[in-house]
Amino acid sequence: MQTYKYKAISKDGAAVSGVVQAFDEYTAVTKIKETCTVVTKISEVQGKTRERRELTLGGFSEKSLAVMCSQFSIILGAGLPIVRAVELIAEQTADKELKRILTETAEDVGAGFGLAQSLQNKGRSLPPTFIETVRSGEESGTLDVAFQRLHAYYDKAYKVKGKVKAAMTYPLFTLVVAVVVVIIIMVVAVPAFTTSFATMGVELPSVTLALIAISRFFTKFWALLAALAAGGVIAYKFYSRTEKGRTAHFRNRLKLPALGKIDLMRAASQFAHTMSTLLAAGLPMLRAVSVTGKILDNYWIGSEISKQIPKLEEGKTLNVCLRTAAVLPDLLVEMAGVGEETGTLESTLDIIGSYYDNEVELATQRALSLLEPIVICALAGIVVFILLSVYLPMFSLYGSIG
Repeated sequence: MQTYKYKAISKDGAAVSGVVQAFDEYTAVTKIKETCTVVTKISEVQGKTRERRELTLGGFSEKSLAVMCSQFSIILGAGLPIVRAVELIAEQTADKELKRILTETAEDVGAGFGLAQSLQNKGRSLPPTFIETVRSGEESGTLDVAFQRLHAYYDKAYKVKGKVKAAMTYPLFTLVVAVVVVIIIMVVAVPAFTTSFATMGVELPSVTLALIAISRFFTKFWALLAALAAGGVIAYKFYSRTEKGRTAHFRNRLKLPALGKIDLMRAASQFAHTMSTLLAAGLPMLRAVSVTGKILDNYWIGSEISKQIPKLEEGKTLNVCLRTAAVLPDLLVEMAGVGEETGTLESTLDIIGSYYDNEVELATQRALSLLEPIVICALAGIVVFILLSVYLPMFSLYGSIG
């Protein structure tokens, strides 16, 4: 329930004010009019605890959503009432924010309100795909089936993301360690060698002088470099929050070598699986495309797809609209057309989504297999440069002594 404060005119003409608890603003006004003739002002009361939660609220992991959807599917399939199902799952959920949402949702559902609308009001960070699929299942009386589809959807997304993260862990760890080692050598070890070189009394080779100059630069200006790097990151963060900056950021990501292709295939996989899930849940094409456009990780691709909604309203097919948008792979566009013509769009999109899942995993592995030798060669070059810089002066000293 939400709390609303209001000002109104009572039946005897006096100005009154107070608070009322209701599911939404419309219900609150109805309650107030039981004792008042006119409501002059009404607003939702946001407590400090609620405000803090709203500000710090983040997205939920695919794993948490997959587990929750699986529990809903099993419990509702066993025939338990929806209120009891929500209460049971709230008790078993480890995620504190998800537990709060489900607990408050159980109260609203117990008061006679719909599950989808209650979840939407209480969990503003729940994905639109989740809310719309639940609403569709609720309206069609197949809520357990809707949760079963959502479980498959989020479980697949969690596994794909987990494989990509696992593949990237080792190369990224190696890269971080290499950067840290090079910084320590340049800031700590090289200055110590520089002091020794100064006492040798020999002319230092160019490679050694270059190493000393680089080391002195980093030692002297490390704070400035760190500040510039931090400032650049912060400035880019602020810029990427604007509409223009956000669009440019996600569009430029697609132009990156290797990584851009992976990003495009991830968007294709996400589009196909989301559309398949929403259409299978019974959502009309317009609503499915609208929701899918909002939840794609690549904001630019999602925006371009959303721009095609007016064409869908005019009666154009999904295939034609995707071809006009020209942001998704041709194979996906062609298969969507085949699915529309044969009346098997849901299953076709699910199949093509699985294909792109596999392609994302393979492309990631190929990119990492190329990254590893690049990192090794770069490290080898740095090591050779440092060794030459250190040992060439010593060879010169030994030659002068001989």
